[in-house]
Amino acid sequence: MMYRKQNHQLVNVLREQLQSGQILLIVILVIIIALTIGLSLTSRSITSLKSSTEEAESQKALAAAEAGIERAIQGKVIPIGIAILSGDLINNSQYTVNVQQSDSSSILINGGNVISKDEGADIWVVGHDSNNNPVYSGATALPNANVYWGSSSENCVTNPPAAMEIIVVSRNSSTDIKSYRYAYDYCSRGNNFTQAEKGNYLVAGNTFAYKTPSNNLAFGISNIVFMRVIPIYKNSVIGASSNTAFPVQGYKIISIGTSNQANRTLTVFKGYPQTYLPYLSYGLFVAN
Repeated sequence: MMYRKQNHQLVNVLREQLQSGQILLIVILVIIIALTIGLSLTSRSITSLKSSTEEAESQKALAAAEAGIERAIQGKVIPIGIAILSGDLINNSQYTVNVQQSDSSSILINGGNVISKDEGADIWVVGHDSNNNPVYSGATALPNANVYWGSSSENCVTNPPAAMEIIVVSRNSSTDIKSYRYAYDYCSRGNNFTQAEKGNYLVAGNTFAYKTPSNNLAFGISNIVFMRVIPIYKNSVIGASSNTAFPVQGYKIISIGTSNQANRTLTVFKGYPQTYLPYLSYGLFVAN
């Protein structure tokens, strides 16, 4: 009888110890879960705060870069030549602006920006004075002039490239103005345009797939003032080259805005005002 009583007491002791161990294990698990959730929330809060701070600094850097572009475009800083300038803003951000000329025998028209179809952009053959007025006395010929456009991903079947209309304007010493029209297309679209050439042409760092035929564009024309290049059928990035270096076509403005560790860069091309000659772009034109 005594033996059974002792066994019963031992069982009760073991049961109490087991229950205590289970409770302890549950408490530990609850603590671990609570710590995990707490750390996760803390980490997420820190990450969110960091992201918000970085976004705010990025926006301040962007605003600083825009301020640099605006200051340069206003004409208060753009020089005749290359210059680097900087400035501080009241929100503890800064900008640095690099103004570069765009002149070479190989150029990207409109600074390499896409030119809208049927609109066009000018290639200046004469330079400009300090008031941005054309210097007509600089009119000259353009030996071996070529215009380039399109990419290797374009083809006449599924993704046709643009065709190109080019208007050459000349002015002699007696101020007589003449215009000559050219039209080029690589694809057969029934437009009776001159056949363009296809290849792999590197111009001012860009690779183009189509070009005007050699010794065709502006051949034999002297006293050229400018050429208006108009993509037809689709928008296009366009390049040009000649044996004679083109004068300054405008300025590339590169503005870097900084705010703490954030940096934002904006690049804008500021060309000369396009010549307003409506008959050039909208006059009746039938290709030969």
